[in-house]
Amino acid sequence: MKKILVLEDESNIRSFVVINLRRSGFEPIEAETGEQALEKLKVNPGICLALLDVMLPDIDGFEVCRRIRASGSKMGIIMLTAKNQEIDKVTGLMTGADDYVTKPFSPAELTARVDALIRRLGIDDDEKSSTEIQSGPFLLNTRNRTLEKDGQRLKLTQIEYMLMKLFMENPGKAMSREDILSAVWGNDFNGELKTVDVNIRRLRIKIENDPTEPEFLTTVWGYGYKWGY
Repeated sequence: MKKILVLEDESNIRSFVVINLRRSGFEPIEAETGEQALEKLKVNPGICLALLDVMLPDIDGFEVCRRIRASGSKMGIIMLTAKNQEIDKVTGLMTGADDYVTKPFSPAELTARVDALIRRLGIDDDEKSSTEIQSGPFLLNTRNRTLEKDGQRLKLTQIEYMLMKLFMENPGKAMSREDILSAVWGNDFNGELKTVDVNIRRLRIKIENDPTEPEFLTTVWGYGYKWGY
């Protein structure tokens, strides 16, 4: 399981990030100050990627990034910040960051950025079983973010992938629309519950033998949906 450092001083945001990383099969290592993050890096040499908040109570995320790179580490680094100014993005990249995510961000966006950077850096994971979820004719690869049905690759959007992952990790569990919306779009998403229904309909067209009579992703009337295979 890949270890990811999460440096964020706001506990609610840190918890949000940690929960979604765990759901995606990662092992988060938490830190709330820059100095604490540097200590965590010393005692956890297996950390492959760091999510660094820019605004911190002691040293800022840019300085933490500089020190990581000064140590010779080639780990992936993604800066997290509420700022949306071009100069901050440039500063982050110049100090050695690989990517930049502006708050607020959805779970799907953050996980997609983490996965993309891990693939780009060629970070390996020998624990194949932890990267694949099998359910009936479906095989979900959480490292490559791909879905196959009967050996045939299905083309999914990021949201459709996150929905499939959520359901296949919770087989037989009835999930409310509110839970689905929170897990896939994030707690700060202001969209309506029908967003879930629309995306479920699109997903069914891709995965069901007959979308009008779904046998895998079934409706729990008046509540939500469940993976029924």
